[in-house]
Parts: sequence; C-alpha cells; structure tokens
Amino acid sequence: MPTLRAQQYRQLNGLILDQQNTPVENASISVKGGSAATSSEADGTFSLRVPTTSQTLVVTKLGHERVEIEIRNQDQLRIILNNNNIEIEETVVVGYGKQKKESLTGAIVQTTGEVLQRAGGVTNLGMALTGNLPGLVTTSSTGMPGAEDPQMLIRAQTSWNNSSPLILVDGIERSISSVDISSVETVSVLKDASATAVFGVKGANGVILITTKQGKKGKANIQLRSNMTTKMASKLPEKYDSYDALSLKNQTIEREILINGGAWTSYLPEEILNKYRNPASEQERDQYPNVDWEKELFKDYTMSHNTSASVSGGSDFVTYFANVDFVSEGDLFKTIQNGRGYAAGYGYTRTNVRSNLNFNLTPTTKFSTKLFGSNGVRKLPWGAADGDTGYWASAYRTSPDAMWPVYSDGTWGYYEPKNADVPNSVYILAMSGVEKKTRNQLTTDFTLEQDLKIFLKGLNARANFSLDNTFQEIDRGINDLYNNAQRKWIDPETGVVSYEGKVDLGTQLDFSDGVRWSTESGAVDIGATYRRVNYSFQLNYANKFGDHDVSAMGVFMREQLATGSMFSRYREDWVFRTTYNYAMKYFLEVNGAYNGSEQFGPDYRFEFFSGLSGGWTLSNEEFMKNISFLSLLKFRGSWGRIGDDNVNGRWLYADQWSYGGNTVMGDIPSNTPYTYYSITQLGNPNISWETAEKRNLALEFGFFKNKVTGSIDFFKDHRTDIIIGGGSRAIPSYFGVSAPNANLGEVKGKGYEIELGINHTFSNGLRLFANTNMTHAVNTVIFRDDPKLRPTYQQNAGYPLGQNRAYLDNGFLQSWDDVLGSTQRNVNNDDKLPGDYNIVDYNADGVIDNQDVVPYKYSSSPQNTYNASIGFDWKGWNLFLQFYGVNNVTREVSFPTFHSTSNVAYVEGTYWSVDEGGDIPYPRWSTTVGPEASGTRYQFDGSYIRLKNAEIGYTLPNHFTNRFGVNLCKIYLNGNNLWLWTRMPDDRESNFSGNSSFGAYPTMRRFNVGLDITF
Repeated sequence: MPTLRAQQYRQLNGLILDQQNTPVENASISVKGGSAATSSEADGTFSLRVPTTSQTLVVTKLGHERVEIEIRNQDQLRIILNNNNIEIEETVVVGYGKQKKESLTGAIVQTTGEVLQRAGGVTNLGMALTGNLPGLVTTSSTGMPGAEDPQMLIRAQTSWNNSSPLILVDGIERSISSVDISSVETVSVLKDASATAVFGVKGANGVILITTKQGKKGKANIQLRSNMTTKMASKLPEKYDSYDALSLKNQTIEREILINGGAWTSYLPEEILNKYRNPASEQERDQYPNVDWEKELFKDYTMSHNTSASVSGGSDFVTYFANVDFVSEGDLFKTIQNGRGYAAGYGYTRTNVRSNLNFNLTPTTKFSTKLFGSNGVRKLPWGAADGDTGYWASAYRTSPDAMWPVYSDGTWGYYEPKNADVPNSVYILAMSGVEKKTRNQLTTDFTLEQDLKIFLKGLNARANFSLDNTFQEIDRGINDLYNNAQRKWIDPETGVVSYEGKVDLGTQLDFSDGVRWSTESGAVDIGATYRRVNYSFQLNYANKFGDHDVSAMGVFMREQLATGSMFSRYREDWVFRTTYNYAMKYFLEVNGAYNGSEQFGPDYRFEFFSGLSGGWTLSNEEFMKNISFLSLLKFRGSWGRIGDDNVNGRWLYADQWSYGGNTVMGDIPSNTPYTYYSITQLGNPNISWETAEKRNLALEFGFFKNKVTGSIDFFKDHRTDIIIGGGSRAIPSYFGVSAPNANLGEVKGKGYEIELGINHTFSNGLRLFANTNMTHAVNTVIFRDDPKLRPTYQQNAGYPLGQNRAYLDNGFLQSWDDVLGSTQRNVNNDDKLPGDYNIVDYNADGVIDNQDVVPYKYSSSPQNTYNASIGFDWKGWNLFLQFYGVNNVTREVSFPTFHSTSNVAYVEGTYWSVDEGGDIPYPRWSTTVGPEASGTRYQFDGSYIRLKNAEIGYTLPNHFTNRFGVNLCKIYLNGNNLWLWTRMPDDRESNFSGNSSFGAYPTMRRFNVGLDITF
C-alpha cells in the first residue's frame, strides 16, 4: 500500500521596493499555480510559507508592472517593482490640482525627489533639475557657496524683459534656492498654454511646480541620509608659466620690431629667462617670480556635507511628514594667514525644518498645515557682491612674473607698473574682512478641505491661507576696509624695491601696518526682506457617468507682497478649468484666468487669458486592441493666450518726478537756493501686458507593455506687445527726454522636444533602463523698434535674442603685399602685420570700423540640449550614468594674451607663421590694434558634453539589516560634473556671475559618498 507523505513547506521572506528604493506597501505576493499568498507591510517586507516544490512567485501592485520571480533555493528576496506609466493611479501635479497622466492633454513633464537625489553631492535644487525635464534649460555660471542658482528657461526665450519661469512651492510663489531636495516629492514643468493659462499673467514663461512630501497612513518611517562631498575646480583657463610666457613675448617682439624698433628694450636674453624657472637663490626667486596663481589661491579640493533626517507615517486621524536638512558648503579658496586674527573667504551653511500635517477632522473634513523654516548663512568678504571679480581675478588674468603674492620676507606683493590691471588676489582676499549674510525664511500654509457630496456627488471645497516672511541681515562681521598693509614690488631689471605705502595717510608719518578693523553688528537688507500674504478659495467637481468623465475647478485668489518699506503689490485671480474624457479615448480641456495686477493703469489692470487642448488615445480604440506590441498611442494638441506682467519697472503708466538741484538764475547764471521738480520718466497710460500665444502638437507612444516609451512635441510661441524701454526706442535725442515705455515688441519662438525611454526587468531581477531627451528651441525678433536707416544686418529684427556679433575674419594676411592691399582700419591701421586676421569690410565702404560688426553664428543660449541616462538595478546593486550636452551656442570669452602690457599668456592654440600657418594671430606686446583686429578670436563655440551625474550603490540584504531593526540601508558613491569636453577656456555655461574677461568663482566637480538608512 503506498505511503502518503505530507507536503513539505519552507519560509520565504522578502522586501518589495519601487524604482526609487522606497518600500511598497500592500503589494500582492502569491505562488504561481498555488494558493499561498500574502501582502507586503508598510515597510515593504513580507513573509510567506510556500511549498518546497514551488518555483515562481508573482508580485502585483496597482500602478506597477507585474513581476514573476524564480524562487529556486532562495529564502530571502529583494524585489523591485517598476512603475507602470499608464496605470490610472499615476497622477501628475498641474496648476491648482492633480490629473491622471493618461488623461493629460497639456505639455507637462514631471520628476521625483528620489531621481533628483542622484545629482551627486549637489544641494541646489535648480542645479539638480538639469537634464531631467525635457524643455527646461539650465545654465550655471559659478560655484560660489550659497550662490549656485542657475538661470532657467523653458523652451524658447521670447522676451528681452524677463524670461524666468514662475516657480511655485506647494502652490505659492517662492524661491527655489531654499528648498532642500530631501523634502521634494515631485517637480512638474508646465510648458504649453493649456497647462499654464490658469496662471494668467504669470504663466507666459512656463511654470515650475514643486510639491513637498506628505505623510502616509502606517507606522512611523524614519529615514536618515548623510553625504560627504569632495569639491574641486572643474576647469580654469590654462596659462603659461613665466619662462614660456616671456619666451612668447620675445617671439612677439621679434615680429613687431619691423614697425616698432623700441620694442627691443623689453626683449629678455635666455640667461634671464632661466632665472624665472631655475632661480639660484632666494633673492633671485623674489626678483624673478614664477607664480602659479591657481595654486596660490585655490585648494586642491574642499569638503561639503549634507545630512537630513525625516519621519513620516500616520493614523486614521492624522498623517505627518517632518524633515530636518543641514548643508555645509566648503570654500575652494585657501585660508590665507593675514596676521590680523581672522580668516577671510567664502562659505555657506543652511538648516531647513519642515513639518507637513494632515488632520481628518471628520470623514468629510480635512485640515492641513505646512510649516517651513530656513536659516541660511553665507560667509564672504566684507561688502562683496557675487560678481566682484577681484578675489579670483589673479587666477584668470595676473601674469606669473608680476609679483609674488607674499615675498620671502613676509611682505605682500603688488605690481607697481599697473596695479589696477594686474591685481594680487591673494592680498585682496586676505585683507577683505568677513561678512556674514543671514537669510531667515518662514512659510506657513493652512488648508481646509470639505467634501460636499451631501449636496452633489464629486463636489468639494478648499480654502487656503499662506503667510511668508523672509528677513535678510547683512553687514555683520569684521570690517577691514581702507586698512591696507604694506606691499612691495621688485623690479626684475634693476632689483630695486618699491613700496606702495610711503607714508601713513592719517598721520603723514612713516607707513606702519596696523590691526584697525572693527566689528559690525549687522543691518537689515531692505531689498531682500519681504512679506507675502496669499489666500484663496477653490471649488472642485469630478464625476463619472458611464464612459464619461467630467471635472471642473474654480479658484479665487488674492495676494499681497511687500519688499522692505515699499508700497505693497497686489494681485487678484479668478481661475477656471473644465475637463472631459470619453472612455479614456477622447479628451478635451478648457481653462482660463481673469487676472488683476496693479502694474498697469486703471484701464488695463484686468485681462482674461485662456487655453484649449484636446487629445485622442488611439491605442484604446477597439480596432487597435489586436496590435499586441502597442501599449500606447496618443495624440494631443493645445492652443492658448497667456500674459506677462513681470516687466522691468513699476508705475510705468505714470510720469515719474524727482525733486532736487538748484535753479540757475541771473544775468550771470549762478545757482540759487531754489530747488525744482523735474520729470525723470514719461508715463504711458496705455502700457499693458505682454501677450504670448502658444501652440503645441504632440505624439506619445509605448511599446511592449511600455518597456519602450516616448513622446514628440512640436511647439510655436508668438509673443506680442513686448515692452520696449524708452532708452531703447528709435526716438531722436531732440525729443528732450527719454521716450515712454511702450508695448511695441514682437518675437516668435519655435522648436521640438523628443523623449525616449527603455525599461525592462528580466526574470532574474536585473532591471535595465535608459532615458534620452532632446530639446530644440529657437527664436526670432520680429520688431524691436530699430532705427529705420540702420542697416538690416545691424538691426535686431530677423535675428535671435542675444545674437552674438563680431568683426568677421577671412583667413590671414599672408605677406606684406596682403597687408598693404588690405582694407584700411579705422584705428591703428599702420600697426598691421603679416599673420594678422584679414578683416572683412562687410559694408564695402573702404574702411574697417564699427559698421562692419555683423551677426556671428548663434546667441549665448543653446538651441539644442541633449540628455542621456542609463543604468541598472540588480540584487541590491545599482549603477546610473547621466550625460548632458548642448550645441548651437556662441559665447564671447575674452582672455587676451599680454593684456595691458602684462606678461600673462594663455594656451590658445597654434600661432600663425609663414612656413606652417596656424590657428590664430600672434598677440601684441608693444603695438596696439583696435578691437576689430581680434575678429572672431574670442567668439567660442559654446558646445559641451559632460558626464553630469554618476552613481554606483549597494543596498544591504534585508535579512541582514533586519537584525538591527533597519528596513533599508544603502551605501553609494556618486558624483557631479565628473567629465567635460568643450572648446571653451573654462567651465562656465554663461557669464551672468561675472564678466567675460575676469572669470567667476570656479564651477565645481563633485565626488560624493553617502549613506541612506530607513527604520
């Protein structure tokens, strides 16, 4: 008789995570072909008793892809669930609400805080957005601690007054710079009219919506995240040392001797040149300096730290999220001993505290509070502005032989022949004092939501009150202005020592150093201190009637904003949006805003702006169901008209008067005691909004169960009524006063965006992903009130905003015959030499002058941006690489060799010679040429490609971490701006943080190690 054997079982434990390594609650886990099943806990863990013969586990979760995992002999599993981009549960944050992603008809892209945390060691949210959101173009210009905010542009620039997008944090206009990445839930970018029309007069440049995290029902989830970052300069201009620079000067003099015989007096023999590179004594070292200014000013690296701690969870009554985030940014400048008891330099610390609470007061009433506080302290030289170049100018412009920063006897150095043009930045920084600039920010949001289904199913109301206060203190610290130390310069030709301080200007006695700095207790920065009050009331309706989905929204909002002691600014908005979709196939949305702003006169303070959009999901049609590989095929389009009142100036509709000065009277004109009023600006009572008409057409697609997804958007923007300032209008000077501002300008923009993503998880748990996107955006000025008689090529109309212009060069003057036969130059024509650029006489008038400056290549804003991200997740390991690049951009960066007759020489390329040719002309030393001689020499192709972010990480097995009460523990190494290819001399994407010749605080390369623990 056969023996009956009981079926054997074993215990299987595991952890369910999403793509961002966040625990997934209530995921269903079952044995394929069996009855054993369970669900995951709030921390993502599960335990299941399975038959020993079972081979496959099935995991499902609404909003995620179904996963089948081979069990084999494993008793501990770590399972990653991929998001399903077309599940109805996925929502996107839009203006004044959320919408299902599948039903969107506007051009909106969204990313999450988890994605942004991969931006290796970056603590500035704006910088972390780079490349992650198609259509959003960011450009950075500085690595200064606490001042790294990039410029942001959505799609094509279509106004010369203001192109910055509207930024809302939890629905209120706030600064992005103080938002810590650890608190961010999502960031949405709204690009077309249907998405931004609800913001009316503030939506013409696009909108960025930042939503902070909320608590979820369940046990307390504690997360600790700590990063330690090494920062170093990315790229600075390459300069020659003293020997090579002076050797190049000798070659230059040999060339110039034909037109300036006196240049021989500056020629140095080889014996002297060798003393710069190989001094025989300390005396020779002092007399013949060879200074590497980068090494004298900057450390090899500096450190930064970021630590955050958050707790979230909740019950049926309340859910909560609380977070503390601390940032400390180190200074790349060396700590320079000045003998005065303080250390000057830069630095930044910031502490953010956030608390988001949601109370379910009744089954139909919800009350929410969002409290946020930020304390940021910047350390910088006393009174320094972000663009003050003196502190780093030596790294860019000071010659290596000019002087030692500090001579061997401890005396500071200076360059007596041209002190202003050849600064000693080490001295300037050391004696600059210390200022602490403190910014305190407090924001409060109180929201009451009431479900009104008792009156109408799907109806609810929402009231919100927000109060923001920002206070900034400056002028606290050590004021060491006008307290110079003794400096000297040693003439390399004679060895004679010259001292800068001959006598004490106060006592007229012999100069003596003194420690005479004072401490200052601080003052209010009126221009950066503001108060904002915002209150709104909103009605929402959403219901479904069979296959018909209908929703409607109406908002009334008022806002009062005052900066310092100024008169308050006021706004009022009446907003609506209605949506309809049939069976998730056909979509229609109509929205608009009736906006009021006190920017303009009484007849132009209110205006209505609207948007219309529609969509068709072809893949949901019955006749498409049999195409198995097709997951999504959707068409959408939008049109709208939006305004912009964020123009330069206020009360442009009224005449502006000033009071002061003395009236001149008498037969012999002389001042009298009588003062007078005078008009400083003529008002224009008809001044009004700038208006942007936006169009967008798009295709979205998904294949193979959305393993391959993508979209293509085509857009056109038409901006009219752009305000032209009186000083920029074509009004003759005999008008007598600057003309009034007027709505005359017109610009058109257009372009396209392409996005493609691949995401696949293999049966062994290996997940591979790749995401790419590309944005092409161009603009053309149609009208900017150019003078009628100005040549077409010198007008703004017909060219992009910010079009670069230059003298054109057509090869080189190869011989003296070419020199003598070339077009005469308006300045220093007799100083032309063979090997100079052959400058084009563009207007053919027989002379090279400023009438020959013409448009050259592109503007300083890139036409094309590219992003590519690739990576994998497998058995706790993850790898991520993000490349970012731009092209079709031209930037003017002027680092002229031997500027101001100083011996600074840059590595520029191959200099022209008779026998071998070359890339560029020789520099000039003893002769002078005009700006036209440079041609396009300093107009650079601003294209670049960089390894923007990279990360490798490992999440420890759950069976190991559970022993210590830890749900998740991840260790990672990542970096930012790790590799760069560019033709630019330094790593600035724009010049807005300094000028083209004096550089900026160096941009950073970051290496970061971090630890992420969840309890």
